[in-house]
Amino acid sequence: MSRTTSQFAAPAKRGFWRARRFLLLRRTSQLAILALFALGPWAGIWLLRGNLSASVLLDTVPLADPLTTLQVLLSGHLPQSSLLIGAGLIGLFYALLGGRVFCSWVCPVNIITDLAAWLRRALKLPRTPALPGTFRYVMLVLVLLLPILSGMLVWEWLNPVPLLYRALLFGNLGGLGILLAIFMADLLLAERLWCAHVCPTGALYALLGKLAPIKVVAVNAEACNNCMDCFSVCPERQLLKPALKGKQPVISSGDCTLCGRCIDVCTPEVFQYKNRYSKAFQRVAHKAEKTQ
Repeated sequence: MSRTTSQFAAPAKRGFWRARRFLLLRRTSQLAILALFALGPWAGIWLLRGNLSASVLLDTVPLADPLTTLQVLLSGHLPQSSLLIGAGLIGLFYALLGGRVFCSWVCPVNIITDLAAWLRRALKLPRTPALPGTFRYVMLVLVLLLPILSGMLVWEWLNPVPLLYRALLFGNLGGLGILLAIFMADLLLAERLWCAHVCPTGALYALLGKLAPIKVVAVNAEACNNCMDCFSVCPERQLLKPALKGKQPVISSGDCTLCGRCIDVCTPEVFQYKNRYSKAFQRVAHKAEKTQ
C-alpha cells in the first residue's frame, strides 16, 4: 500500500474523530495554554504571568522551565527560591507524566514543525535518511556549558519557545527569523530536524521522562499489516520497529513524545497508551514474549 493511499485508511474506517482525536486534543492543549498566558496582556485577566520559561499560576504557584533554571545556576547566580520550586514542580510533573509530553502537548513550536511535516507529505517530498538523535544531547551539553563560560543565559536569546510567545503575546517580532528557519529546515533539509535532532529542551525532557509510567504500547502487534501509516506520522519513527517486531512491545525510550499519532492513524489499532507498571501491561508484555 502506498503512503499516499494509506493516509486515508484511518479516517474512512475509524471515523473523523478516532482517526484524529489525539492530534485535535494536542492542538487544543497547546492553544489553551497559550490562551491562558494571553489573557493577561490581552484582557487583564492574569491566570498565568510570564511564559513557559518562568511563570506564576494564580499569583501563587511558581512554575519554571528546568533547563532555564539549570542555566541560571551554572551561570554562577543563585536563583530565587520561587524559580527553584517552580523548576522542581515542572520537573516532577513531566517525570511522572512523560518528559516529552511537553514537546507534543505544550510546546507551541511543535505546531510549526508539525505543519512542516504535513507539508512534506502533501508535496510528496522525498523522505530523508534518519539522522542521529544523539545530536540534541550534544546541544543540551553545549547549552549548559555556555553559562559556565560566559556567565550569561546565552541559549535564551535563541530559544524559539519564548521567542514565539513574545511574538504572539507582545508583538515582539524579532525572533520570527529563527522560527522561519526552523520551519524551512524541517521542510527542505530533513524531516523533524528541529524536534527530533536539535532541540536541547526536548533532550532534557526525554531524560526526565525516561522512567515515566505512561507509555505507548503495541498491544496488538500481531495485527500490524505493514501499511507504514504510523511511520509516516511519527516524529520519532525509529522507536516503532522494536515495539512492533521485538519481544518488548512498550516504547520505553524517553525520546517518544507520546503524541498519540500512531494510535490515531493505525487502522488495525495496534497501539494504545498503557501504564507499563500495571498488571494489565505485564500481561501484554508476557504475551508478546511468548509469541516471539
